[in-house]
Amino acid sequence: MAIAVLALAGCGEGKPVDAPKAKPAVTESQPQTGAIAAQEWDVWVGPPDHKLQAITDLTAWLLEHGFNFYIVKEDGKNEVLLGPFATKAEAQAKQALLTEKMARAKKNDTISEVIEHKTAR
Repeated sequence: MAIAVLALAGCGEGKPVDAPKAKPAVTESQPQTGAIAAQEWDVWVGPPDHKLQAITDLTAWLLEHGFNFYIVKEDGKNEVLLGPFATKAEAQAKQALLTEKMARAKKNDTISEVIEHKTAR
């Protein structure tokens, strides 16, 4: 039979114990992490004539090429959007990357445009 002995004698001896400090309250003047920006942007992706395209083909291509997207129903049609982005410049950069990858893949049946993000009502 073995006996295990745990000795903690002298651990932290003589050191004061600090009570946890209270965090300052968040005021309206302080920026809040995760707050929704006043205006956000999306990149709309679809066929040039805005007609219904096989959404599975488009979304499969986007996934295959590393683009995160979401789908919304607008006027009874499914719309594919990348975003939302905090700034228009971010959305334009993503659109430029998308356009470049579509050109390399010779995918000329799809266009994109930067649009304002529509909030749910």
